[in-house]
Amino acid sequence: MARIALFPGSFDPITLGHVDIIERALPLFDEIRIAVGTNSAKNYLFSLEQRIAWIEQTFSKEPKIKVVTYDGLTVDFAQQEGVNFLLRGLRNPADFEFEKAIAQANREMTPELETVFLLTSARYAYISSSIVREVYNYGGDFKKFVPTSVQP
Repeated sequence: MARIALFPGSFDPITLGHVDIIERALPLFDEIRIAVGTNSAKNYLFSLEQRIAWIEQTFSKEPKIKVVTYDGLTVDFAQQEGVNFLLRGLRNPADFEFEKAIAQANREMTPELETVFLLTSARYAYISSSIVREVYNYGGDFKKFVPTSVQP
């Protein structure tokens, strides 16, 4: 059976922290599907099309990566896609507590879906999409936090 991981997120925008997790997860899985979630209650800075384009450009040379979009519950989409694993990155203890609760709820709903956590490399642990959006909105230099595909 193929080991397929779903890496869900809004990726508004994708950061070097996301890239770090994905690149380090590649040897662990046969395929990683980066799932760009849509949530009508959330206001995104960048369009869905732009976020997808940045991810596809970032990983254009990696055949084990596919980019997909979804709305609704992640576990429902994971089942629909036939994936075995959810991939999540952890930057700090607060991320761990939040992600642990979600993983436990997911396990109750879909016991066959395993969540795999990777710790973000220390050099990227402070980066979040929220910080990047804030720097971007105020005209700051956000290039240090995102892959070249996101840079102007």
